[in-house]
Amino acid sequence: MNYFLVKSEPFKYSWEQFNKDGETFWDGVRNYQARNNLKAMKKGDLVLFYHSNEGKEIVGMAKVVKEFYQDPTTEDERWVVVDLAPVETFKVPVTLETIKADPQLQDIALVRQGRLSVMPLKREEFDRLVAMGTGE
Repeated sequence: MNYFLVKSEPFKYSWEQFNKDGETFWDGVRNYQARNNLKAMKKGDLVLFYHSNEGKEIVGMAKVVKEFYQDPTTEDERWVVVDLAPVETFKVPVTLETIKADPQLQDIALVRQGRLSVMPLKREEFDRLVAMGTGE
């Protein structure tokens, strides 16, 4: 299993809207590194959902329900989407400030490459963030 983090500005697509929809394709990625991360996602992989710009916090966990395919919002073959479904809303949103203050998360891509919209996580990073978010 692989682990990832995706970012969305809440005014464009929020965790609350994602839960109402029940499933969505993750579109709008126009960065090659982020696109390659989408291509690396496999069905069943777990994904943390991060509200960027407003909130700056991880608010929940999703899973990959369909592997990459052509982004239906563009005819440009370079861009792909994956389908995601929500799994769990975090009891405690994990803020960027909290992440930056945690010695175990100093090398996380969210801190090192803050502008990247889709990033892989190491299992230890993922587990730490989930524990923080679920209050365990």
